[in-house]
Amino acid sequence: MFIQVKNLTKIYKDYLAVNKINFFIEKNKTIGLLGPNGCGKTTSIGMMLGLITPTSGDILINNKNLKSFSRDQILSRFNFASPYVELPKKLTVKQNLEIYGRLYGIENLSERINEISNDLDIKNFFDRKTGELSSGQKNRVSLAKALINKPEILLLDEPTASLDPDIGDFVRSYIQDYKSKNKVTILLASHNMSEVERLCDSIVMMRKGKIIDNGTCEELIKKHGRNNLEETFLKLARSRDEF
Repeated sequence: MFIQVKNLTKIYKDYLAVNKINFFIEKNKTIGLLGPNGCGKTTSIGMMLGLITPTSGDILINNKNLKSFSRDQILSRFNFASPYVELPKKLTVKQNLEIYGRLYGIENLSERINEISNDLDIKNFFDRKTGELSSGQKNRVSLAKALINKPEILLLDEPTASLDPDIGDFVRSYIQDYKSKNKVTILLASHNMSEVERLCDSIVMMRKGKIIDNGTCEELIKKHGRNNLEETFLKLARSRDEF
């Protein structure tokens, strides 16, 4: 599946959160959505999930407007993971996966939970309440939830935030491996530039609700005369120029 965002805009009362953004994600590609805090990344993801109603503009999935999808169609083909959206804390890991699996209408649910749990190494804390887990454990459970329905479109909002280097590398490697084995289109919002360089085919850079540049990592680094993506990000994020 491919995604096209056309003139997408969100206004909250007098605040322009997202300002006529346009970008395209090819099938089986990963695009990085970058920008400083408050630039509109999470609002954009919320609109793409159908959780936030755009003020104007369109989101097209294989040339079909997201507005025309039923909730069941979205659930079956999309999923989302973020360390900032917690799963029910009083439920165990297994209970959370079972409930979300039923919501997504997963057939052979026990088999799928067993498969994804082995892949992400979460079985050893299956019976613990989610609220009692470490940050790294919660992130892996959130990713398991996001992949339980084998989504065609995966939206990831800082999937390795607050993780130690070892667990962060494990999660990034898993995402790479999963993408290589499955036909999945990914939108990744991240502040980890090495993660973006490793996982993303191209980048969209946002500031103050607008897209200010886009291209591959190499293209943007060269264009802005910097040594790496982090220096490029800082230049664009701190720029006083209006775009």
